Amino acid sequence: MRFLIVRTDIRAAADTEIAAAWAGGGRLRDETRTPEPRRQVVHAEDRDAALLLARALATVGAVRSGKQRVKVLPIADPDPGYAYRWDGT
Repeated sequence: MRFLIVRTDIRAAADTEIAAAWAGGGRLRDETRTPEPRRQVVHAEDRDAALLLARALATVGAVRSGKQRVKVLPIADPDPGYAYRWDGT
């Protein structure tokens, strides 16, 4: 399985946004709609390599000070036949 290692900026949230999300039961951040701005993207072919790269990126000063974060995301190879299979029913 392949992995994507991403270093992103952390978006600050205002107190009113936190209160509105808490009161409404919604999410404060939705990465699928508005992802955090990317600073660096690296690919790895296996989990051990991905974690090694993530540890290396975590030594960046902005990550250590809490202004950025490192994410390790698995990239699954989709089965192309499954999504478009038609069984005739």
